[in-house]
Amino acid sequence: MGEILRGGVIGAGVFGGHHARKYAAAPDVVLSAVLDTHHPDRAAALAVPLGGRAFHRLDEFLQTVDVVTVASPASVHAEGALAALKAGKPVYIEKPIAISLADAEAIMAQAARQNLVVACGHQERVVFQAMGLFDIPEQPLRLESVRHGTPSERSLDVSVVLDLMIHDLDLALSLSNAEPLAVEADGTVDFSGGWDQARAEVTFDDGFTAIFDSSRMAPERKRNMKLVYPSGEVEIDFISRAFRNTTGFALNADYADTPAVQDTLATSVAGFLAAVRGQAPRPIVTAREATRALDLALGVERALEDRG
Repeated sequence: MGEILRGGVIGAGVFGGHHARKYAAAPDVVLSAVLDTHHPDRAAALAVPLGGRAFHRLDEFLQTVDVVTVASPASVHAEGALAALKAGKPVYIEKPIAISLADAEAIMAQAARQNLVVACGHQERVVFQAMGLFDIPEQPLRLESVRHGTPSERSLDVSVVLDLMIHDLDLALSLSNAEPLAVEADGTVDFSGGWDQARAEVTFDDGFTAIFDSSRMAPERKRNMKLVYPSGEVEIDFISRAFRNTTGFALNADYADTPAVQDTLATSVAGFLAAVRGQAPRPIVTAREATRALDLALGVERALEDRG
């Protein structure tokens, strides 16, 4: 690819706007195009001030870009990602990578056939890296996470599991070498017509237990996690930035002040671009890792349905 990469964004909503601005601000990248088939006016309002063009046809859009971010609603992630890959474009997909395992596997297969980079936007990995959690030389015994958000009109095409809980599912998978063995879950259906609150307990094959509590209809935001290791505990409140570590391993309690965490999206996009250019062996989150998180999320949804 040329020295200057032409970035394109599929989706002109809130997340599409964030991604377009990251491309426009990145070194040796230009924001070339924004596609939104349902809202061409939004695409123009986003693209033009950043020096790009707006499109409403996918084939025309793909002719003007070198790399593509898929920031459309989750239910159509696979459609845009597969089209971009078939056109020879590396892809960054906002989470979840897709909403079915078959689509996620199709994305991986297409990328492998054409030797193209696929990254997924599980940006919380940046936070854990900055904390030093990936450097703890012990396997966790237990994880407890709470992720509550207030009601919003965004992401209602998927359940709270694929919207919010999947972040913490991915983190649990990234911290442990074990494989999920059993899932139990319960939840409530509310304003979206789907699961808007869910609680899940996942048991892994080495005895590691992870508990996830997610809601998008809470009265206030909550975001905290407790990790139990053989040598002690780590407790984090991501909103107040409170931090407690009794493990004896050195962790960065000032993680939120690091440049990588101050803009996790920019860090994640930079990792994708470095992988595309061959400057890094992989993006921060690979398609295979994102597919594992999706597989576990779908397992939680099946457990919810079984519970009724």
